[in-house]
Amino acid sequence: MNSRMAGQKRQVPRLPDSAKRQSRHCLFSSTRVNPLILSPPPPPLSLSPLLIGPRRRKRMNPISSTVEYWLVRHPAIHNFRWEQGRTFASSPLFLAGAVLSYLSLTLLLSRLLPPPALRPHLLKPITALHNLALTLLSLAMAVGCALSAASQLPDARWVFCFPADTRPAGPTFFWAYVFYLSKMLEFVDTLLIILSGSIQRLTFLHVYHHSTVLVMCYLWLQTAQSLFPVALVTNATVHVVMYSYYLLCAVGVRPRWKRLVTNGQIVQFVFSFAVSVVMLWYHFRGSDSGCSGIWGWCFNAVFNASLLALFVDFHLKNYAAAGKRKRT
Repeated sequence: MNSRMAGQKRQVPRLPDSAKRQSRHCLFSSTRVNPLILSPPPPPLSLSPLLIGPRRRKRMNPISSTVEYWLVRHPAIHNFRWEQGRTFASSPLFLAGAVLSYLSLTLLLSRLLPPPALRPHLLKPITALHNLALTLLSLAMAVGCALSAASQLPDARWVFCFPADTRPAGPTFFWAYVFYLSKMLEFVDTLLIILSGSIQRLTFLHVYHHSTVLVMCYLWLQTAQSLFPVALVTNATVHVVMYSYYLLCAVGVRPRWKRLVTNGQIVQFVFSFAVSVVMLWYHFRGSDSGCSGIWGWCFNAVFNASLLALFVDFHLKNYAAAGKRKRT
């Protein structure tokens, strides 16, 4: 019987070449694996290609991959961690010193010891370069934070409400850190106004905004504040428009959309309160643990409310009054 069975050829189903190669890898495995059901693992999920669109994804993939690497996956961005006292400019003492230095120098140079006005042929190129740098930086922050948030997005709730145990680390918080540092670069706005000799442009709104926004950005990081990615992307987008306007003015072009800058500021504050309603619902009804950084959000809400009132007042005084003068 054994000789008859030995003489017979066993009927073995033919396997695809890919399954044969996979079965060889499993030859010395202690677990029996059916080579017929083996399949390569699915590729990792990435949300950033969804931002490009299905029809153009293949054609733009190299560009999108390069942008994603430099704005999201670069080691310095991907491995970022905010640690109070260790990260540059992360201590409360540094924050207090920066704000007090700004206010003191502004008072000194605008009221007590005003410097001579800089000649236009020197001031305009400096102003243009400053505004160009902030335009490009604002664009990079808006795109970088949006892509970083999309790559980290576990669900729709995360956009509005971070889990209570969130730590300030990773690409999204890296862009919050860059945004925080950029607010100190914006102190140069005040210096350029003083050097132009146009002290009347140095309003309370300007000084209050520049000094207090630094505290707000610090709290984004220190408290891992929920909702900051939405605020960062909207504010950076508005700043692209604003600094583009200032850049054109510096090179001698007067755009007709000056009012758009102020209107954009007002719209972003109204929008921030609208999305805050969603965040508060998640905080009080969505889970027992609540949202991360709620007391940082409280400071942010009060600050935004004060800015909204000041910008509306500025809009009424400048544009509404100008409209009345034209009609008369």
